[in-house]
Amino acid sequence: MKDHGRHAHATPTDSAAYRQAATGDDVTRQNVLAMRQLEEAAMAKRNGADRVASAIARFCGSMTFVWIHVVIFSAWVGYNALPWFHPFDPYPFTFLTLVVSLEAIFLSTFILISQNYDMRVSERRNQLDLQINLLAEQENTKALQILERIAKKVGAHVSDDPQVRALEEATRPEALVEQIEEAYRADSGQAAKNGNGG
Repeated sequence: MKDHGRHAHATPTDSAAYRQAATGDDVTRQNVLAMRQLEEAAMAKRNGADRVASAIARFCGSMTFVWIHVVIFSAWVGYNALPWFHPFDPYPFTFLTLVVSLEAIFLSTFILISQNYDMRVSERRNQLDLQINLLAEQENTKALQILERIAKKVGAHVSDDPQVRALEEATRPEALVEQIEEAYRADSGQAAKNGNGG
């Protein structure tokens, strides 16, 4: 069977490298390299807003961000609460509340932008996984059909095996989706009945 990683990154050089893989470690190493190249290509295609949002979200998720706020808030509250300083934002620190609220609005926006980008990347990965899985299923089906022809040539009778006949049929994704949805509907109906019965 062909190496499916070759389909994920189709350049002549990489295809030749996959063909030259001699061990399992070589194959996995080349697969990891191909995925890294895909990640780097996706990162390079980001627009300015995605880059800025990602950098801000990454900084906001660090302990440095936490300690900076601890220092600033402590200094702010201490300066405006201690009696020997002239307060510019006395208790209940209305201006500090305004600043924190504005910061929360902008930070949440940047985080949502970053999450939307991550969601798009995740969707592309899911599509890649789906395409590779469908290709693998098609190749397996074709391999079974070839093996059955070989078996007939050598006199082995496998056509009467219902499992072999079922596996030789091409998988229809829409049929699988319908079966999954039916299973979920059945589970939901059973859960509803159990809830009403309780």
